[in-house]
Amino acid sequence: MLSALLPQQPLQRRSKRCALNRATAMAQQTVPPCVIIGAGRVGAALQRMGDGADVVVKRGEQFPALPQPLPILIATRNDALAGIVEATPPNRREDLVFMQNGMLQPFLDARGLGDATQVLIYFAVAKLGEMPTDGVTDLEPEGLTAACGKHAAAVAARLHRQGLACRVLPPDAFRACMLEKLIWISAFMLVGAAHPGATVGDVERQHSAEVRALIEELAQGTSAAAGVEFGPRLADRLCAYARAVAHFPTAVKEFEWRNGWFVGFSKQAMGTNFADPFPKHTALLKQVGAWPA
Repeated sequence: MLSALLPQQPLQRRSKRCALNRATAMAQQTVPPCVIIGAGRVGAALQRMGDGADVVVKRGEQFPALPQPLPILIATRNDALAGIVEATPPNRREDLVFMQNGMLQPFLDARGLGDATQVLIYFAVAKLGEMPTDGVTDLEPEGLTAACGKHAAAVAARLHRQGLACRVLPPDAFRACMLEKLIWISAFMLVGAAHPGATVGDVERQHSAEVRALIEELAQGTSAAAGVEFGPRLADRLCAYARAVAHFPTAVKEFEWRNGWFVGFSKQAMGTNFADPFPKHTALLKQVGAWPA
């Protein structure tokens, strides 16, 4: 068993040790300045990780004129992305760094930004002014945050400065990790919505069989549709992350970026007289009233 291969220390102690090692190793590294779009919890935390030379752009403010190209970290909700891309000068759009949850690739591809830097965030900022807590798990105590693209190393350096994990991955590896997180958020939010009032932790503890079955269905269908191979013990690893963020509430939201990606495959299949690749997912969406007309 994997637990037998891990050091026999409490997760909290291992996690703190990993964070300390990262922070010590990166303490002397210069963090490149950047533009941060959004001054909420995540945006403010990203600014505090820098060297004081960042430019922060708040909602409604004009994009700044800069003497040199800098990474542009977007710390906003998904529904603001179209406006941000439009407001960014075309010659600066390759410097945009997308840090949102969900399936962003179709949105990026449609705007000629298919190779833009993306970051999978597995840390939480409890409230404005606080520093992030890394989303380590009892199966992956080294952390899960990952980045890919032109400015991936700059983002990793910034997070490492705070002792947070961040792996820099090649596109194929990043895509598999991105789809794993998409499966996590889509499955846990949907099963939680089917049990009103349930937190992520409630889903993991009280509805484990249901969410695991949905995870396996989404993973199998995604592998077939997208040609992606997931690592071993996927359901175990996703449930481990759920335990790390057990207090999170559940709801089906940002539909087009999350569950809507799977619905697209279901509708395409059923529209051509093929079997729905995600029947449990479809049934649950209909049960909670979220299936699109």
